[in-house]
Amino acid sequence: MAYFDGVKVVLEENEYPTHWYNIQADMKTLPPPPLSPASGQPAQPEELARIFPVALLQQEMTHERWIEIPEPIRQIYRRWRPSPLFRARRLEQELNTPAEIWYKYEGVSPAGSHKLNTAIAQAYYNQQAGIKNLVTETGAGQWGTALSIATAFFGMTCTVYMVKVSYEQKPYRRLLMESYGGSVYSSPTDRTKAGRQILAKDPNSLGSLGIAISEAVEVALESQDTNYALGSVLNHVLLHQTIIGLEAKTQLAAVDRYPDVVMASCGGGSNFGGIAFPFVQDVLTTGAHTKIVAVEPEACPTLTHGQFAYDFGDTVGMTPIMQMYTLGHDFVPASIHAGGLRYHGDSPLVSQLYHDKVIDARAYRQTQIFEAAVRFARCEGILPAPESAHAIQAAIDEAIEAREAGTRKVILFNLSGHGHFDLSAYDDYLNGRVVDVPFSSEWTEESLSHLPKVEL
Repeated sequence: MAYFDGVKVVLEENEYPTHWYNIQADMKTLPPPPLSPASGQPAQPEELARIFPVALLQQEMTHERWIEIPEPIRQIYRRWRPSPLFRARRLEQELNTPAEIWYKYEGVSPAGSHKLNTAIAQAYYNQQAGIKNLVTETGAGQWGTALSIATAFFGMTCTVYMVKVSYEQKPYRRLLMESYGGSVYSSPTDRTKAGRQILAKDPNSLGSLGIAISEAVEVALESQDTNYALGSVLNHVLLHQTIIGLEAKTQLAAVDRYPDVVMASCGGGSNFGGIAFPFVQDVLTTGAHTKIVAVEPEACPTLTHGQFAYDFGDTVGMTPIMQMYTLGHDFVPASIHAGGLRYHGDSPLVSQLYHDKVIDARAYRQTQIFEAAVRFARCEGILPAPESAHAIQAAIDEAIEAREAGTRKVILFNLSGHGHFDLSAYDDYLNGRVVDVPFSSEWTEESLSHLPKVEL
């Protein structure tokens, strides 16, 4: 039985989900297939199998609603799952709102974020396929940390290309990855053709997730015992994260609650999809009227200012071409502290749902989210990652709106990770060094002009 002490809802270990939820089973319109970067035609399984194991490709493409979680993965999940659901009573009092604010806290994982939910799964399926090494990219370092832990658990090695601006901003995150056995490089590097190509154009490049992906994919393509692992965007990644929303559903039901609003920060989409998709299912299949909101930074507003089009997932153009909201694959966002949200595109699943107006999106300035983060920390005692603070700001706005309207509502958001390795960012904020970086629509128009020409 779930336990509720007035502040948090905790499930028994045997109450957490045995299956992941696949939203493709219930979507009215599915994203079109990814295209081969070489031919421009639908990508063939053998092309994708060069960097992904067959089991993950099957999860990527299946329309089956429920995918069983293998027992070896569930055994590792038990180290931190089920994660707690908190009622933010002190924040509610601070805001003097009639709204109830609930948050699912994923910072209890060994990696300090939600990223371990899919890292464990990806490492498992790759190890089962005989892969010895995984290579990946990371922004703020949470994904790189998670994959370093996962590969250590399964006796594999891990190579991480970390976006340069975050590599310099967050040295302790790099040390954490190295402590778990990961080899970390500041991207762009001179170790790959993709990195050298970027450095030739701009020796002082701050890097981007798109650039780091190019480097990681190149390395994976050159080695038979190495595969690529992605921390967001792809269907199978969001599938693994749905354990968050499924747990939250069970926890809210235990206290006779159902959310009027569900929200999460959104970069590539794994955090957002993880909490939101199980509730989007109800919107799609039962007519539920829950408002679902993806929250992004104004400096990289992919959904709110991007174009719905086919684009590469990386900067150089090595990955399959996917239809998504994009700012252009060579768009390099400003050096904001929310490094995990500095991605030029969004998950095709999230993008399709936004295009079909099933979900909403909003964007916030950097100073706004740090103000919300500090306010939340002083009320609730948890210092959030800058990425997670975007959802906090959105929840605060919803609660204030309820106060002004005099209406009750239940607000649910995902607190995707803690900010213990982001203290340099808080140092900058508390000492007045954090500034708002205006979004450059001119730069985006230039970047969007480089979209691949697709004819189907």
